[in-house]
Amino acid sequence: MSAASCLLTEDQFLCSICLEVFTNPVSTPCGHNFCKNCITEHSNINVQCQCPNCKKVFYRRPELQVNTFISEMAAQFRQSAQQKARSSEQQGAKPGEVPCDVCTGTKLKALKSCLVCLASYCETHLEPHLTMSGLKRHQLIKPVENLEGRMCTKHDKLLELFCKADQMCVCMLCAISDHKTHDVVPLKEEYEGKKAELGKTEAEIKQMIQKRQLNIQEIKRSEKPRQRDADIVIAHGVQVFTALKESVERVQAEFIKTIKQKQRKTEKQAEDFIKNLKQEISELKKKRSEVEQLLHSEDHLQLIQSFSSLNVAPPKDWTEVSVRPPSYEGTVVRAVAQLEEMMSKETKKLFEVELKRVQQYGADVTLDPDTAHPNLFLSGDRKQVNDRDDDYCDCYYEEKNLPDNPERFDTCPCVLGEQSFSSGRFYYEVQVKGKTDWDLGVARESVNRKGQFSLTPQNGYWTICLRNENVYEALADPSVCLSLKSKHEKVGVFVDYEEGLVSFYDVDTAALIYSFTGCSFTEKLYPYFGPGFNRDGANSAPLIIWPESDLLGK
Repeated sequence: MSAASCLLTEDQFLCSICLEVFTNPVSTPCGHNFCKNCITEHSNINVQCQCPNCKKVFYRRPELQVNTFISEMAAQFRQSAQQKARSSEQQGAKPGEVPCDVCTGTKLKALKSCLVCLASYCETHLEPHLTMSGLKRHQLIKPVENLEGRMCTKHDKLLELFCKADQMCVCMLCAISDHKTHDVVPLKEEYEGKKAELGKTEAEIKQMIQKRQLNIQEIKRSEKPRQRDADIVIAHGVQVFTALKESVERVQAEFIKTIKQKQRKTEKQAEDFIKNLKQEISELKKKRSEVEQLLHSEDHLQLIQSFSSLNVAPPKDWTEVSVRPPSYEGTVVRAVAQLEEMMSKETKKLFEVELKRVQQYGADVTLDPDTAHPNLFLSGDRKQVNDRDDDYCDCYYEEKNLPDNPERFDTCPCVLGEQSFSSGRFYYEVQVKGKTDWDLGVARESVNRKGQFSLTPQNGYWTICLRNENVYEALADPSVCLSLKSKHEKVGVFVDYEEGLVSFYDVDTAALIYSFTGCSFTEKLYPYFGPGFNRDGANSAPLIIWPESDLLGK
C-alpha cells in the first residue's frame, strides 16, 4: 500500500447502503460511490431515481462508471481485514480478558462493551457501531463482564438513572414507580458529580502524599542530628562508666593493699616473737649444759663457787604473749562507702548533663483560669498560683470571679496549664520553696474535674506530691514513698510523649526524683498544678512557673 493510502481510513471505503467494504464500486454523477449491486437494487426499488447520500434526483437512470481507484483500495482494505481476522482467530481472549459475545468459534478479545446492546465486541464485530449512524449513538465503554448486572432485576431495563434519596441506580420504570417522589437524575449527571468528588479526593490524596514525602525528607534530615545526639550520649555514658570502673578498681586496689599491709604487720610481729623465743631457747640450753656439768662435779668448793655465777635470771613469761589476727572490721564497709561517694559524684555529674539536655525542651507554660478551682488566686501573668485565705492578702494577686464550667475543678484546689501537648517532648520548672503541701505533674484532657478523685495514672494523672511538710510521694498505684536527703525548692517536670515517660527532677541538686515509665498516652496532656490548701497561712507560698527564657539560658 502506498504512503498516501496510509492516510485513509476504512470508513472511507464502506458502502453507505450495505455498510460493507465496496464490492465492484461505481460512481454516480454526483460523485458518490456505492457497490454496483447495492445502487442497482436501490434504483430498481425506488420509483424516483436519486442518490441515497445527497438525495439528488436523476430524471433518468444515470450511467454508472466503475471507479478503478476505489476498487483497488477497497480490495486492499478487504485483504487487510481478512488478515486481521485470521490473526485474531489464532489469538483468542486470554484469562482475565473480556471475550467477544458475537464470535462463534474462538472467542476473541473484546475492545468495547455496548451499554445499549449489553454485549461486548471484538475489533471485527465492533465495526458496525463505528460506522452505522443508528449504532453510533450507542454508549460504548471499556470491555466489562456481567453486563446483565447493569439491568434492573425488577423491570429488566437498563440502569440509566440514579436515585439520590436511596443512593442507588434505577431504571426508567423504577423512577416512575418506587422512586416517584425521589430526586432522580441521569446516571451521567451523577457520574460527573462523583467524578468531580473523586477529582477533589485525588487532589487531597496527592496533597497528603506530598506532605508525607516532606515528612520523610524531614525524618531523613533529622537522622544526622539524632545520630549525633546518640553518639554524644554514648560517649558521655562510656566516659561515666569508665570513670566508675576506674573508681571501683582503685578502691578495690586500696582495699586489698590495706588488708595486705595489716597481714604483713601481723606476720612481722610473729616473726619477731619467734626470733626472740629462739634466742632465749639457745641461751637456756647453754645454761642447762653448765648446770649439768656442776651436777656431775664432786668438787664441793668448785660447785659452791660456780653456783653463784650461774644465777639464772627468771625467764620471760610468754604465756600472755600471742600473735593476735588483725582486725578487718569496717574495712569493706569503708571501701564501699568511699566507692559510694565516688559513684554519687559521678551520678550527680550524669544527672547534671541529663537535666541540661531535658531543659532544652523548655515550654512556655501558663495557667488556665477556666480550669482553676474557685478558691485559687492566679497572678496577672498566670505564672503563679496559691490558695486563698481570708486573712491573707497580696496585692500581686487578683481574685477572679469566674463562672463554673465543665472544665473547672470544683473540689480539689488545682489548675491546669493552658498549653496542651500530644507529641514530642516538653519540660517546665516550678518553684515550690516555702510550701508544706503541693502536687505537680501532668494530666490527660479527659480527667474528671468534679468531686473527689485520686491522682493516679489509672485516673489520668502522673504526679508527685509533698504532704505535711516532709513526706514526698510519687502518686502511683500504690503510691511510692520517696526518701530524699533535702527539701526541694524547685522541681522540673519532663515528658516524652512517644516514649511514655514522665520524670521529675530536683533542679538545685540536679537529682532525679522519680520517673513514671511505660506510660501509654493517647490524649492531649496538660501541666497539672496543685498548690494545696492555705492552712491558715502555713502553706500560703505560691507555686511559681519558671520563665521559659531562664530555661533556655541555662
